[in-house]
Amino acid sequence: MKQVFHKIMAMVMVFVVLCSTLSFTVNKHYCGNTLVETVVFRKVKGCGMEMGNSVAKGCDITKKNCCEDKQLVIDGQDELQLSFETISFEQHLFITLFVHTYSNLFKGLNANVASYKDYKPPLVIRQIFKMDETYLI
Repeated sequence: MKQVFHKIMAMVMVFVVLCSTLSFTVNKHYCGNTLVETVVFRKVKGCGMEMGNSVAKGCDITKKNCCEDKQLVIDGQDELQLSFETISFEQHLFITLFVHTYSNLFKGLNANVASYKDYKPPLVIRQIFKMDETYLI
């Protein structure tokens, strides 16, 4: 039961570290004020109405683009590694002792070891307990 609990807690801690360091991008495409498309990890395709500020053929009129792309970048934590130069001697000593004692904490005997397994009992010649009994008649 204890090993299962430790494995579950290790997986939870792995998930926490993974989520805290994960970075990703959310791209959104708006047509006017309406959200048309939301994509994670890729660029949006758009709605096909992007015109830009280009000049129409034969006219001097410029049309303003009604579409807009927004990008939301979610950065994860980058400073997870501590340099050993910033750790004091007492902290280094504590870490090494903690790791040593924690690694030896769960070492145990996996099977019941019988120290008398190879011992052969003496042969019973007489039943000594019957020889020492006294009977009152």
